[in-house]
Amino acid sequence: MSTKSRLNVISASTRTGRAGPAIASWFTEIARAESGFDVHHVDLAALNLPFLDEPEAAVEGLSYAHEHTRQWSAMTRAADAFVFVLPEYNRGYPASLKNALDFLYYEWNDKPVAFVSYGMSSGGMRAVEAIKPVVSTLKMMPINEAVTIHLRQTIDDEGALQPTAAMEKAAATLLTELGRVTAAFTAIRPS
Repeated sequence: MSTKSRLNVISASTRTGRAGPAIASWFTEIARAESGFDVHHVDLAALNLPFLDEPEAAVEGLSYAHEHTRQWSAMTRAADAFVFVLPEYNRGYPASLKNALDFLYYEWNDKPVAFVSYGMSSGGMRAVEAIKPVVSTLKMMPINEAVTIHLRQTIDDEGALQPTAAMEKAAATLLTELGRVTAAFTAIRPS
């Protein structure tokens, strides 16, 4: 059994032709190589959660009516920290991520979250700012260090990600801070 803290890297976009899987793969490789985390990639498209269909609000407890929610709960409960890889859509974040967050409540509590965002002009920064009040309401701790990816500068003509030195440095800084905050939150989180 691993003594490392578990990090779930969550690809938020479910759109066909999305850049998210390439970005999440790049970040996941860095996290596995350069951090002390036990890293797991979770793709919301593969998870394929339906639109929120639980009869009770998640804040009511950990008793879920549907198997897909129980599986999502177990994956999320097992994590000590999260990195959301999210695009910016119309100055916001994808509905798939909000839906995935809303399925659960206690599983998110007292855990840090960091962001790898991507988009055109803002690199997804507006999506990150829009989601911070949501994760804070779920009692998560958003960290300030982030990776911001401007797609016009990092996706080549074939659609492949071409990471920059700035992206690599930002990823390393994010992982260092996420590790520090995760250790602190793990110590205070009830078992």
